[in-house]
Amino acid sequence: MRIPTDGKTLLRGSLIVLSALFATTALTLPARPAFALSELKKEEVEVPQKPAEGEKAAPVEEEQENAAPVELPQPDPLIRKRDSVTEPADEPAVTDDKPAEEEPQAPVEVLYDIEKAPEPVRRMRQLIVEAAASGDIERLRPLLGKGVTETQVSMVESKEGPVETLKGQSGDSDGIEVLAILLDVLATGYVHVGQGTPDEMYVWPYFTAKPLAGLTPPEKVELLRIVTAGDFADMQEFGSYNFYRVGIAPDGQWKFFVTGD
Repeated sequence: MRIPTDGKTLLRGSLIVLSALFATTALTLPARPAFALSELKKEEVEVPQKPAEGEKAAPVEEEQENAAPVELPQPDPLIRKRDSVTEPADEPAVTDDKPAEEEPQAPVEVLYDIEKAPEPVRRMRQLIVEAAASGDIERLRPLLGKGVTETQVSMVESKEGPVETLKGQSGDSDGIEVLAILLDVLATGYVHVGQGTPDEMYVWPYFTAKPLAGLTPPEKVELLRIVTAGDFADMQEFGSYNFYRVGIAPDGQWKFFVTGD
């Protein structure tokens, strides 16, 4: 018998053969149970379980526990400020003690009576006055001493003798101006300072030991017989008397005749 070979017949036969093959394969594969959507999610995601007590922790956790704590660097000293909220400033302790008051200065005793000074002091003063009044500065030379007993006539060291130094300080070449100042200074009141010490001295004028702010009008007149009003203003700004002054020790030694601070 002749088998038809048209295209439709061949296509129909191929489909029959393929259907038979799929059916045979489905019968031979093992059956797999169907899962719900929620069960599929549980199967895909695995949740780590907490280790039971007594079990050794993971090495990573041990390293984290044994790691040294991280320390932050301290701020720069320029920006370290006290936090007024978290760290209030220490309050001063409250005490009943009153601040110590400054002791008032004892009043300066101004002396005018030369008889209250020791005899050696009175004698040296008289010799100085007579020499200065003569107008001859050379008459001061034997009174000015020599070596360790030489009278200080300058605030700075000089290789010149005391008479030559005084001439250099005078407004004239003969030293007359300095002699006049010396007389004016010794004509004022004086003070006795350093009692009982190696620096005990009788000093003219008394302005050297008295605050200028406390001078009375008559005392200001006395001061202006020695200095000018401009000098007085400069002294007030400086804070003390800084013109010529004379010092004689209790034993009669002429210690100094200097000007300046």
